[in-house]
Amino acid sequence: MTEEDMTQNKGTQDSAAQGDTNQEGTAQKGASETARRAATQQAAAQRAATQPNVEPPDKRAAPPTRKTTSRSAKRPAASSKSGTPSAEPILPDGFHFGVATAGFQVEGGFNGPGEPANNWLWWEMAGKVEPSGIAVNFWNRYEEMLDLVAAMGCDAFRFGIEWARVEPHQGEIDTGALDRYVDIAKACRERGLEPLVTLHHFTHPSWLGEDFWLMPDAPVMFSKWVELAAGRLKEHVSNWVTINEMNVISMGSYLFGIMPPGRTGSIAEVATAADHLMAAHIKAYEIIHRLQPEANVTTNDTCVSIYELDKMLIDIIAARSYGVSRDDLDEWISERRQAWYSELPPPSLPEQLLRKLAGRYSPVGTTRHSKGSSSYGRRINRVRGETLPSKLPYSQMAIDAVYSSPHEIALDFVGIDYYDPVSTHHVVAPGHRTSGGRVWLPAKPLWEDPENPEGLITYCRANTLPDKPLWIVENGMCSRVHNGRAYPRLDSLKRTDYIRDNLAAMVDAIDAGIPVGSYFHWTLADNYEWGSYQPRFGIYGVDRERGTKIMPTDAMGLDAAGTYRDIINGLRQGDRSVLRPR
Repeated sequence: MTEEDMTQNKGTQDSAAQGDTNQEGTAQKGASETARRAATQQAAAQRAATQPNVEPPDKRAAPPTRKTTSRSAKRPAASSKSGTPSAEPILPDGFHFGVATAGFQVEGGFNGPGEPANNWLWWEMAGKVEPSGIAVNFWNRYEEMLDLVAAMGCDAFRFGIEWARVEPHQGEIDTGALDRYVDIAKACRERGLEPLVTLHHFTHPSWLGEDFWLMPDAPVMFSKWVELAAGRLKEHVSNWVTINEMNVISMGSYLFGIMPPGRTGSIAEVATAADHLMAAHIKAYEIIHRLQPEANVTTNDTCVSIYELDKMLIDIIAARSYGVSRDDLDEWISERRQAWYSELPPPSLPEQLLRKLAGRYSPVGTTRHSKGSSSYGRRINRVRGETLPSKLPYSQMAIDAVYSSPHEIALDFVGIDYYDPVSTHHVVAPGHRTSGGRVWLPAKPLWEDPENPEGLITYCRANTLPDKPLWIVENGMCSRVHNGRAYPRLDSLKRTDYIRDNLAAMVDAIDAGIPVGSYFHWTLADNYEWGSYQPRFGIYGVDRERGTKIMPTDAMGLDAAGTYRDIINGLRQGDRSVLRPR
C-alpha cells in the first residue's frame, strides 16, 4: 500500500467515524428537542389549567362519538402509508406547526369611546356591522392563550401588530403599546413558539380614512409604519408578513363591498388598490431586510381560482426572478395565466365566464395582442372610464417598485391561505337554506365552505416558486353560533375531521416534493370575523354568553385541540397512523 493509499484509507476511516459521530449527535439533538418540546407542552398545559377564564381539563366535555365518514375514506392516497412509527421523517427539517390570529380580531378595545380607532370605526358606529368590542381580550390575557398554543405542541404563533393601536393619531406614538407587542413576542419565545408577525391585517388607523389604499402616497406612509414596528421588534421576531391578503383587501373593499368603504363593482379601484398594496409590500420588504438582513418576509394571498384575483399579484412581484424584462411582462403574465389554469381542475361554465371577464379587464397581460404590444394603458383607461367618471389616476407603481428594487424578488417564502378557492362557490340564491335558518344575501356564508383537502395539494403545487419554501399561513373551518346556540353544518363536517383531512393532504404534498415548510391553523379561539361573531373558526370555542370564557372544546363540542396535538406529536415522531380516521 502506497503512502497515498494509506492516507486515503485513513481519510475514509476518519470520515466514517465522523459520520457515526454526526448520526449519534443528530439523534441526541432530536431526542433533546423532543424532550424540550414535551416539557414546554406539559408546563403550558399546567398553566392553562389554572387560568380563571379557561375551563380545566377535568371538566372537559366528552366529545360525541364520531363515525368514519365517506370524506375520511376519500383522503388522498399518501395517507395509506399510515402505520407504525417510522425512523424515516415525515416532515422537512425546521418544519413549524402553529395557529394564526389577527390583532383586531382577538385583542379587543378598538372603536369605542377613548379607544384607538381603525377604518372599521364608521361601519361599527353606523350599525352596519356588529361592534368588535372586547373580542377575546387577547390584549390583556395573551399569556394564558399562548399557554394553550404551547400545550397543543405548536412551535409557532402568528399574531398581528395593530397600526391603529400604536399610532392612534397621526404622529402620536403609543410606546406602551409597542412595548406590549414586544412582551407578546417574548412570551412566545419563552414557550418555544416562533413568532410570525403580521404588520397589516385588513386594518389601518381611522385618521387615514377608508380609502387609504387608493392614495398615491399609501406605500410611503405604510413604509414609515413598517420602519417603526419592525425596528422595535426586530430583536425578537425574524418571520414577517407585511400585508395579509392583498387580494382580499382590494376585492372586499371595491368589488364585493364586504369591507370598508364597501363599494361594489369598481374594477379600476380594485386594480389601483392592488397596485398600491403590492408596491407597499415591496417597500416593506426592503425596509425589513435593511433592519434585519436575516429576516424571512412574505405576503400571503388567499387562494382564489381566478388568476387575476390571486396568483397574478405574486407573479408580478416575482417576475424579475424569472428573468422577465419590463417590456416582456405583459406577455409573460399571459403565459403564467395559462400555466395557472392548467394546474387547476376543469372549470364550470360560470367559472369559465368569470375567468374570461377577469382576463379582459386585467391591467397586466395580453389577450389578442402580439408580443411586445402592451394592452396595459388601453385597458385600464377603458375600465376607469366605465366605472370611475371622476377619472381616478392609475399608475404602474407596483411594476416600478419591482424593477427598481435592490432585491430580485421581494419574497423569502411563499405564503398561502387555503379555504374554498373556487370563485363560483361563493354565490347563492337569496333565501338559500343554511345552518340555523336562511340566507337572504347572494353570498354564501363562511360555515358553508366545503372541505376539499385534495385542493390544498393542488393550490400548494400551483403556488410554488423556484427555490422558495411554501408556508400554509391559514387553513381552517367555520361553524355557526347564533345567540349562544351552536348549529351543526349542513354537510355534517366536524373540525376534528377537517384538521386530520387537511394535514393528511399537507403530508401528501410534502411526499410529492412540494416544499411545504410550515402549517398555521386558523384559528386559536373563536374571534371577531369582520363584522360578526356568528362565524366560529376556533380550535377552542368562546362562550360569549359568559363574556369571553374559553371552552375546553370547539364551538361544536369537539376536542379539536386534542386532535391537533395528537397529529402534531405523531407526525414529528414519524407516525402516519395519526392521520387515519378515528
